[in-house]
Amino acid sequence: MSSAKVIVVMGSISDKEVMNETAVVLRELEIPFEMGVYSAHRTPERSAKLASEAAARGVKVLIAGAGAAAHLAGAMAAHTHLPVIGVPLSATSLGGMDALLATVQMPAGFPVATVAIGKAGARNAAHLAAQILATSDPDLAERIRAFRAQKAQEVEAASEKLQSEL
Repeated sequence: MSSAKVIVVMGSISDKEVMNETAVVLRELEIPFEMGVYSAHRTPERSAKLASEAAARGVKVLIAGAGAAAHLAGAMAAHTHLPVIGVPLSATSLGGMDALLATVQMPAGFPVATVAIGKAGARNAAHLAAQILATSDPDLAERIRAFRAQKAQEVEAASEKLQSEL
């Protein structure tokens, strides 16, 4: 049995570059995860099985990145009671807006938390998953606080540098 707390899926291997941003954050915050390619359209049974068995495996959050029709996150949400975070990806000439709308417009009772399109969204999906997990993990909550404190210090240092250059 895997010790993954988060499962990250993408609709196509071409989404790997963007979804790797999720992996970067999960590693930084020391959150065990697994990642794979699943398709709501090409492998619907496989996707449904992953989602329906995730809770029994100890998984706490699913993150699904997909472009175009972007049904992956919704398909996962239909098969689990776990939180699902959708990452809309830019895969068509619409620049990800189609994926954003497909991901965010879920029927009542089957929510998908939806983040921004692309790499920033992929990173924020991991941060949101971390915050969900931190509600029952004080050590993770502390790692999140430390991360945010570091980001604040970086902003303050940049501001001081800017002032010194005037």
